[in-house]
Amino acid sequence: MDNILQKVNTPKDLKNLSIDELYQLASDLRYFIIENTSKTGGHLAPSLGAIEIIIAMHYVFDSPKDKFIFDVGHQSYAHKILTGRKDRFNLLRTYKGLSGFNNIFESEYDHLTVGHAGTSLSAALGMAVARDLKKENFDIVVLIGDGAMTNGLVYEALNNLANLKNKIIVILNDNKMSISENVGGISQYLNKLQRTHAYTNLKSDLWQLMGKLPSSLGNKTRDLSRRMKESLKNFFIPTIFFEEFGLRYIGPLDGHKIEELIATLRYAKNYPSPILIHTITQKGRGYIFAEKNPVKFHGISIFDKETGSCEKSKGCVKYTDVFGKTLTELSKNNDRIVAITAAMPDGTGLSYFRDAFPKRFFDVGIAEGHAVLFSVGLSLQGYKPVCAIYSTFLQRSYDQLIHDASLMKRNIFFVLDRAGIVGDDGPTHHGIFDLSYLRTVPDMVIMSPKDEDELRSMIKLGLEYDKGPIALRYPRGEGYGVDISGEIKDISFGKGEILLEGEKIIIVAIGNTVYPAKNAALKFKEKYNFSPVLINARFVKPFDIELLLSRIRNNEVILTVEENILSGGMGEYVSRILSYRKLKNIVINLGIDDKFVEMGTQKILREIEKLDENGIYEKLQEIMDAKLV
Repeated sequence: MDNILQKVNTPKDLKNLSIDELYQLASDLRYFIIENTSKTGGHLAPSLGAIEIIIAMHYVFDSPKDKFIFDVGHQSYAHKILTGRKDRFNLLRTYKGLSGFNNIFESEYDHLTVGHAGTSLSAALGMAVARDLKKENFDIVVLIGDGAMTNGLVYEALNNLANLKNKIIVILNDNKMSISENVGGISQYLNKLQRTHAYTNLKSDLWQLMGKLPSSLGNKTRDLSRRMKESLKNFFIPTIFFEEFGLRYIGPLDGHKIEELIATLRYAKNYPSPILIHTITQKGRGYIFAEKNPVKFHGISIFDKETGSCEKSKGCVKYTDVFGKTLTELSKNNDRIVAITAAMPDGTGLSYFRDAFPKRFFDVGIAEGHAVLFSVGLSLQGYKPVCAIYSTFLQRSYDQLIHDASLMKRNIFFVLDRAGIVGDDGPTHHGIFDLSYLRTVPDMVIMSPKDEDELRSMIKLGLEYDKGPIALRYPRGEGYGVDISGEIKDISFGKGEILLEGEKIIIVAIGNTVYPAKNAALKFKEKYNFSPVLINARFVKPFDIELLLSRIRNNEVILTVEENILSGGMGEYVSRILSYRKLKNIVINLGIDDKFVEMGTQKILREIEKLDENGIYEKLQEIMDAKLV
């Protein structure tokens, strides 16, 4: 059979295809996506499930004149391929390649840069208002799903839409999954909407009954029939929820039947008001391994497409697993410890805790602000909440961190996975702001381990700390392979450690920059016959000022190293405390400048940002070349 995809380079190319050819195109897209993501990694399962919907969208609408808005964007691979990016798709999620999400700087067909859930409806409504103010004529189509309906921003937008009533077309791609299985009332509600065949039959019977009533009943008959219909509708199909927000509800539809999708989208295109089309899809459709394990294949690294197995790691344990297993072990004898996550039990490592203590584990859905306030409530009743959220997603809870957790000095242990440079997911997912935004929160303790063994010690400390909020941040990926088989060591609260004694230069490093700094210092010693002092800060707040001051003798240059933006980070704080003490030491801050870090592997990006061993060594050489010591 011909490969239809070879003939489709822009959306216009698919508009004259037959329905059979469109199904062949869907099959070709699946093969193409599986083939390429097996070599690059990516969000495979979400994109496989949305292919027919995206084909129908491009068949009915005229993009880029009509605006397609993808929530999160990890379902949009077919959209990328159909909009002129097919030849570059092998560069997906690579340095200088294609973003794994939608990006307005990448293509005229991408109308919103995305990466976090729940942003689509608010942006689409703003675009619709602007369109109508300018009296322009184009459609705005939102594809939302994969758990985004559990995010509160969606309901803020719906509330506003109920008032404004500007036309947008919303396609709800309901696959019962976010990253892990969806939880909560919204998920239950959508499941109820899927069981609606009884309403259709009863409505038909009702109208037959009303037709047999005497016509002399007149208006009373019609009013009775209307009220009976509404009662049945609200009982069997509670679509009133969406319709009260001003959205005409259609569905649920089979999201893999292209002809039905096309017919419904044509109806929506001509409908004068906001409309929501509820589609049911299978996450991972067309690839047996993704169908059986959609969580694993939600976002996956390089894999063998024939077996579904992932590339082998270097054999070191992942930080995420160390956290999950250590927390579970330390919680066995303390039933006051509870764990909270926002739709990521596997991604945060809390699946270990969930399996061991299901009644003490809470997945609140993609609702990070609620997760923090939920933790506050638990702490107010004497529990020790462990609130585990990716660094980039905890940004969404900034007000709750200040106004609730900190203001009330709540005894909450915040655990930030994926801190620092994350890699292939790019600027929406790098955790490079947490040291800065957490440092602004009064009474917040911030710590970061140099390796997986120190991570265990910090977990123990975080669980024992009872004077307010405490945060632990650690990087994505594998540790250094250090021995973690023994007992968990104690570390002193707020105290750093000296890893190398030396002179003339003092390096202050934090987290996963410590070992690269140590290797750079040892390499430096081989050339210059003296070693810098190396301090593993461990804590950014409270920072161990006394330890640093104890190593300042004269005019040492102080080099701070952190995988975080420089603005508001550890380095700025070190500069400030030395200035307060009227010390004249030169302080050089090595970190990430005032910018968003692009997409690429962690190794490449750390090389670019000079945060690897070679980059730190180069900075030490610059200090020597400038004769600063």
